[in-house]
This record gives sequence, C-alpha cells and structure tokens, in this order.
Amino acid sequence: MSSPVSALPAARLSRRRFLGSIIAAGVAPMFVPSRLFGASAPGNILRIGCIGSGRMGFNDMRTAIGQGVECGSRIVAVSDVDRPRMAILKREGERLGRELHGDETAEISMHEDFRELLARKDIDGVIIATPDFAHAFIAIEAARAGKGIYLEKPLTFAIPEGQALVKAVRDHGIVLQTGSQQRSSIHFHRVCWLVRNGRIGTIKEIEVTNPLDSGVGNAAPMPIPEGLDYIAWMGPTTDEPYTEDRVHSQNDPNLSSRPGWLQIEKYCRGQVAGWGAHTYDIAQWGLGTDFNSGPVEITAEGEFPDRGLFNVHTTYSGTALYGNGVVMKSKNGTTGTIKFIGTDGWLSVKRGKFDASDPEILRENPEGGIQLATSNNHMGNFLQCLRSGKDPVAPVEVGHRSNTVSLLHYISMKTGRTIHWDPATEKIIGDPGADKLVECDCRPGFPLGS
Repeated sequence: MSSPVSALPAARLSRRRFLGSIIAAGVAPMFVPSRLFGASAPGNILRIGCIGSGRMGFNDMRTAIGQGVECGSRIVAVSDVDRPRMAILKREGERLGRELHGDETAEISMHEDFRELLARKDIDGVIIATPDFAHAFIAIEAARAGKGIYLEKPLTFAIPEGQALVKAVRDHGIVLQTGSQQRSSIHFHRVCWLVRNGRIGTIKEIEVTNPLDSGVGNAAPMPIPEGLDYIAWMGPTTDEPYTEDRVHSQNDPNLSSRPGWLQIEKYCRGQVAGWGAHTYDIAQWGLGTDFNSGPVEITAEGEFPDRGLFNVHTTYSGTALYGNGVVMKSKNGTTGTIKFIGTDGWLSVKRGKFDASDPEILRENPEGGIQLATSNNHMGNFLQCLRSGKDPVAPVEVGHRSNTVSLLHYISMKTGRTIHWDPATEKIIGDPGADKLVECDCRPGFPLGS
C-alpha cells in the first residue's frame, strides 16, 4: 500500500464533462457520487497496474480511472509485449487521469515484461486483459506476488488452469474479481434473485443463446512488426509463424478492433467460452450452482467450417443436465440471453432488459430470502474489495465454474460424445479420450502450481 495522502487532487473537469469524455471513449456511463468530487475522499491510494493493452484492457483501464475518485485508486503502470500499443495505453491513461484527478497525477510507467510490474512493491492490484491462453500463468504469478486481480473472462483457457488458479488465489489470500460484469447489473441480479427465491416455482429448464463467430483469417506468414515481442506474445503456446490475423491489428490507434486470436482454437475456445462465460455464469447463479457445482452430463455439437486461419466453431447447440434434473439448452442467437422456465412461469434477461411471464414480479425489491452478492459497478466492486479484503461479486471459484461449463460444451463438440462430469471431483467420468482435451498444450517453463 502506498503512503497516506491528505486528500485527492481537485478535478480539472466538471463531473458532467468528465463523464462525457468517458462515454465518448466508448465506456458505459457510471454512477460517481458528487460528494466524492470534492475534498471528501479516501486517504490511501490503491495503486493499480494494467497487463494487456487491447480492446478489453483499454476499456477496463478507463473504467478503473472513472472509479478512481470513489475508490481512491490510480493507474500507475501498464505492461504489454507490443510496445506501440502499450504507449497508447500509457498516453490515454495519463490524459484521462489528469482530467479526473488533476495535474498531480503520477506518470504511468511502462513494462514490456509483466513480471517487472508484479515485482513492484508499490502496486496493490492488477487488471489482466491478455489473450485467454495467457490468463492463468500471469494471474498465478500475480497471486504469488500478493497482488489483487481483476481478470478478464473467460477465466482460463483450460480446466486444470482454473483449478490451479483457484488454489493460488486462496493459498495466497488475495482478492480476484472475474470480469463477468453482468453480475453487477440490476437486470441480471434481479432475475437471479427472483429465481433463487422461488418466484417462478421449481426451475425445470434454462434456455441460453450466445452470438457466433464469422469471417476468414489470413494464414500467410508476415514479417513481425517492430515493437512486438512475438515470442513473448505466444507465451505458453507452441510456436507458429506470425501473421497479423493471428495476433491483433497493427493499425488500431483506438485499441478497439476485435483481435484475430479470438477465432483460433490454440488461443481460445470460441464464443461458447467467450459469451458462454457470461450466459452460463448467470444460469449457474440462478441455479445456485455457481460456486462449487455444475452440470453432470453435457452433449453439444458445433460446426467447424474451413475459414482459413480461423478455426473455432461457428454455429453450435448443446444440452446440459444438472443433478437436480434441470436441463439447460443452448444455441446461437443474436444476443446473449438467459431464460429460466419454472413450474409457475418464466423469467428472461439480457443486457439492459428483463422480462417475465408475470411482469409484476419484476417490480419486487430483492429483500429477504436468499440474498445474492450486490454491486452496481464491477470494477468499482473489485477496487472496494481490494481495499476491504472481502470477496467480490464474481470471485475466482465462480469464474472457474462458469468457464468449466463452457469448456465441457467445447469438449463434447470436439469428441462428438456426451460428456459425463463429476462436479465434486471436477473430473470426466469414463472417457480417457475426452480427458485429453481437458488439458492444455503448454511449452516448458509455464508451471501452474501455486
């Protein structure tokens, strides 16, 4: 923790002007109490480092800066293996920080090796927004270094990585927030509270839709761009020739384009994991299986058409059976939607909207009965928990169990078989061939032990 300060520097911009600049930058509006733009502010500054300077890393940094007044935090360091992109993150972070916090805001330092950032004693927490395949080894190193972690979803690339990360977080006693920001939305919270408290009777079925991938990737080798440490970017994965579609755009001054690695199986598992990390998470939250359980049987099929370099699934469908008899059916759709169907009605929810067979129950305040963790800003909740030491609304176990549901669907797609899963032991039952897909193919030097 850094040294106490008497008060935060005065903001140079009005509240309205600052929020306008954040919205223009592509970040959703956030609620920042007006009292915190005055002299009343936390006395100890939380110092945060950002690892990863892509689309999500940029958005997460801006959101953290926006929450800095309320939570008493500052972005002080950034790290990326692509130096030009890291420089954009530094420049924009400093600009937004000055606009909110004033001229006294410290300069943001750059570190090409994330380990240098983690070695700094003055950093309290990190935001990790790297490609999926790099999540586990960076987050485990951060846990060993005693840093609080905001980790983008899906939590890890493979199930054993998630198990190792859960152990590391708990062994080292640090806070981890999974970037499943729907848990900090009133719409998803309200629907899950109503479901958990029996407002539509006994749940019988859940319907889930996830968006799908499309397009073709160029596999032709290209010269490695200046400023990109491509070997470091590949991290634990095996060597492949560089091509822009494998990594990210080299002409992206706003850090806003969707990178190609999101459609390559070696680096991620496609939308069943990318969007499934959100939708399956809410399904599990509503069922109460989000912390230490999951389905017992999963059958899924997907299409893997020839799309050049891009080889994750496109369309898919799946059925997951839970031990209590609930059946969850999922398929592709235009939005990420979850619909709970009970003996006494139904509830559905997607971003910004919920609906019900009886709309009146949506007016009910979530008071009494089974209580769910509550947050009105996901990044703010992480920063507050980093200060208090309490678990956030999406702790490491939740991120791991939701991601496990996604990965079991992926394994069923690839094997063409029904997967029998034991949620207690976290093992596939009676299928050695499927077991091989649980693991990840990592280069030496990237251990997962805590």
